Amino acid sequence: MDIKNAQEAVDRWIKEHGVRYFDPLTNMALLTEEVGEVARIIARRYGQQSEKESDTTRDLGEELSDVVFVVMCLANQTGIDLDSAFKRKMEIKTARDHDRHHNNPKLI
Repeated sequence: MDIKNAQEAVDRWIKEHGVRYFDPLTNMALLTEEVGEVARIIARRYGQQSEKESDTTRDLGEELSDVVFVVMCLANQTGIDLDSAFKRKMEIKTARDHDRHHNNPKLI
């Protein structure tokens, strides 16, 4: 599924299963919460923090998908075409950063 179709799927889900979109400020708070859940898994599973027993069954892919879902909600309710915006961002990053990291001694 591409970004455009994913955005449309989120919109259909909201219309069929939700009452309406939460307001943008609520969705921003939800996004922060979901990113925190991703950070918790990363810090405990891949970082130096000890993983609690209750964290071992948490699915990183599911948590990342929660982040994507809320981002798409925010895009839909604010009229952003993420497909176009992401393509533009990749063009900007490519032009700006093409050689930037190749000479970084920290990455060699």
